[in-house]
Amino acid sequence: MAKLNKSITNRTDIKKSGQAAAFYDLEGTLVSTNLVHTLAFYSRRQQGLFKTIKRSVGTLVKLPAFGITDLYSRNVFNEYFFQSYKGESEDRLRYFSEELFEEVLKPAIYPGTKELIAAGKKLGQRQIVITGALDFTIDRLCEYLGIDEYKANSMEFVNGYSTGRILPPVMASATKAKWMREYAEKNDINLSDSYAYSDSISDLPMLSIVGHPVAVNPDFRLKQTAIQHDWAVLNLK
Repeated sequence: MAKLNKSITNRTDIKKSGQAAAFYDLEGTLVSTNLVHTLAFYSRRQQGLFKTIKRSVGTLVKLPAFGITDLYSRNVFNEYFFQSYKGESEDRLRYFSEELFEEVLKPAIYPGTKELIAAGKKLGQRQIVITGALDFTIDRLCEYLGIDEYKANSMEFVNGYSTGRILPPVMASATKAKWMREYAEKNDINLSDSYAYSDSISDLPMLSIVGHPVAVNPDFRLKQTAIQHDWAVLNLK
């Protein structure tokens, strides 16, 4: 019995001595853009003037609904929002991803973002982005920022065209925290020594499971929560 207890203690010690990581939300945290900016970019890159105008107007008309569904539920928002990509060519979406980075995402990087990531790397933290954005839209951005790994949403494509559905798991709210726990378990990451950064109260689950939660450019509710719990607050703008 004593031997069994020693084995358990050893496994716990290993977990405690695991590498620390820094988990980042992306939109509003490291960059000033959000999912709508990316959708608007693609709406302006349609084949033909009529289709471009139709897509762009359609995006503008949906803005109020996007805001309402996001306030109601981030999961409901994702389900509704990504339907806007239905029928889009996978090849075309990927083709314009580099232009998206150069014209929209790169200029939107907050002044303090690269310094924050560099500081984390210097401390030996693994740099990880967890975002509700589409994977192919942020790959170039994460590479540019020096991110070690990212977890993003993946669009379902059938015969080369988007169905408007996101393949599970959908990265939002509690799902982010669940993914972090699983990732930490598989990669010997010590969550107690790790940091999590976000601007939104919707990411409270991911902030709550690390030893060092940080509110970055926080919305009102997250700022109040951070103050109540004595969490660090950063402004990268």
